[in-house]
Amino acid sequence: MTVHLVKLAVGIEDAEHLARVQKERLKKSARGAKKKTLRHITRHRPKRADEIADGGSIYWVIGGAIAARQRILGFEKAAKADGTPAHAILLDPRLVRTEPRSFRAFQGWRYLPAHKTPRDLGEVKISTENLPADLRKELKGLGLI
Repeated sequence: MTVHLVKLAVGIEDAEHLARVQKERLKKSARGAKKKTLRHITRHRPKRADEIADGGSIYWVIGGAIAARQRILGFEKAAKADGTPAHAILLDPRLVRTEPRSFRAFQGWRYLPAHKTPRDLGEVKISTENLPADLRKELKGLGLI
């Protein structure tokens, strides 16, 4: 049975901001590498990794609510910048906006059963960057972006 992860996106303002940050990380990971892979580095491998690898996603909590998700492609051993052993959660670069669902702050991650996942709303696009700031603010206030 597939299970998903829920993780706080610390320091992230909204789904578009997460998409921009991940786009930059993907660019950096591609330097000198044969294959571009988006990784989220964490201290421990999830105990339920086998259930997650069976089609699971990571649901990102942004501003107190689940706002987006990404498919988890797998797990591998990794190291933090200081050399400390860690694990990498390999992510599909495609970020999908979800129906907002309130979620309290927590540390680490939480498991989310498949039947409790929020509905997908569509892929997050970074297309509003070229809009004037006042128009972006107005559209955001109307809930259109």
